[in-house]
Amino acid sequence: MTTMTAHPSSVQDRWGLTGLRLTVRGRVVLAVLAVAVSLPLAFAGGQAVAGSPGEPLEVRLHTVAPGETLWDFATPLTDPGQDVRDVVAELRDLNGMTESSLRVGQVLVLPRS
Repeated sequence: MTTMTAHPSSVQDRWGLTGLRLTVRGRVVLAVLAVAVSLPLAFAGGQAVAGSPGEPLEVRLHTVAPGETLWDFATPLTDPGQDVRDVVAELRDLNGMTESSLRVGQVLVLPRS
């Protein structure tokens, strides 16, 4: 003898919510919650991720002497047609600096030329 079980025809039946209805206020609250949850996920997807590490860079250490500037170090490293300011920015990034000023005795990591 085979018995057939009845399959609920709707989500409300499956979850035992038959007869419950959302009010307009409830729909608004659900919509706001959905947006609040999905917004951070949307912005997280827009972050850049490097595909692979850059080529190794041979460097040397240099202790800053009085009167030296990042511009002094960037000028000989600048290729023809390249802006020295871009090289200064790369040196700042390489050394984890937030500004371009140097202190006497500060140790810099500089690319070998």
